[in-house]
Amino acid sequence: MIDLHLHTTASDGRLEPSDLVHRVWDAGVRVLSVTDHDTVAALPEVATLAEARGMEFVPGIEITAVSEERDVHVLGYFFEPRNAALESFLRSQRADRLRRVEEMAARLAGLGKPIDVSDLMTPSTDRPGRSVGRPLVAAALVRAGHVATIKEAFDDWIGTGKPAFIGRRGGSPAEVVDLIGEAGGIASLAHPGPLGQDALIPELARRGMAALEAYHSDHDPQTTAHYLAMAARLGLAVSGGSDFHSDAGHRRVGLGRVGLPEERYRELKIRAGR
Repeated sequence: MIDLHLHTTASDGRLEPSDLVHRVWDAGVRVLSVTDHDTVAALPEVATLAEARGMEFVPGIEITAVSEERDVHVLGYFFEPRNAALESFLRSQRADRLRRVEEMAARLAGLGKPIDVSDLMTPSTDRPGRSVGRPLVAAALVRAGHVATIKEAFDDWIGTGKPAFIGRRGGSPAEVVDLIGEAGGIASLAHPGPLGQDALIPELARRGMAALEAYHSDHDPQTTAHYLAMAARLGLAVSGGSDFHSDAGHRRVGLGRVGLPEERYRELKIRAGR
């Protein structure tokens, strides 16, 4: 099994890197990529743990771009994590994430739903470069007893257009594709089905995006077939993975079941010059 879309506690995953590697191994994954949001903090540890188990590890990331005030997630693979331009950009991304959390907390307080985000605003000493986001705000709403579930937090309070929603600031998808390329990697548009912006894909392909995430836990067989056909028309390779965050997450069933076929992985590596 090849899973190129996984998350740890370095961003909004619920498992530490060591626990994640153990879980994916037990699920039958033998090639993995950790793609935390706007951070590479977990990559060195995961690479060491994967090598110890004889697993193939691909450096990965999921960078949040902004298009028409909507988040667009761009996956990067096979890049140099210590690239100076990438590091500088990611620091700005993480700073904006903190700004967004702080403003959402203030808005929630004004709505009579106060939450404690002090642990999110304080830099982590054990995980430098940690990236925070709305799922952690949702978890704080659950802990405070304002909602029963993460889904309810998004549906009622912090989802797009909801009372406590705060927009993100960031680079465009094309700029992010360029950045990944400058760091020696290849870019793939994440979960295009839920994104619902197919018109963006040809533009990014022209810009140099190498792949499209056709295999994903939120894609049914018809959606997967649609994006496989689009990738073929545009001359793109294909990426895929479970997008696993935790055993309590809505994509938990994808771990060990949703992945990238081996022949597609070979094509992706060829695109990356590997």
